[in-house]
Amino acid sequence: MKASIVRIGNSRGIRLPKTVLDQCHFDDAVEIEIEGSRLIVRSTRHPRSGWDEAFREMKRHGDDALLDAEFKPASRFDEVEWEW
Repeated sequence: MKASIVRIGNSRGIRLPKTVLDQCHFDDAVEIEIEGSRLIVRSTRHPRSGWDEAFREMKRHGDDALLDAEFKPASRFDEVEWEW
């Protein structure tokens, strides 16, 4: 994708399409980094931030049980050989 550099007062900027902003989770602020001749723009928002604490709360309230615990594994692979 190509974009034009446009004048914004005494500065210049790049207009990003809404679809790009949504896909990258860009809000009002971004992190900017320069690596060699590359400009890297990252969201300051992390989509999964807070999940660790939410999972700890679930465990504390007993809401972390498997919903399909009553079903037996379908095969030996499910019982023994599966690893993360």
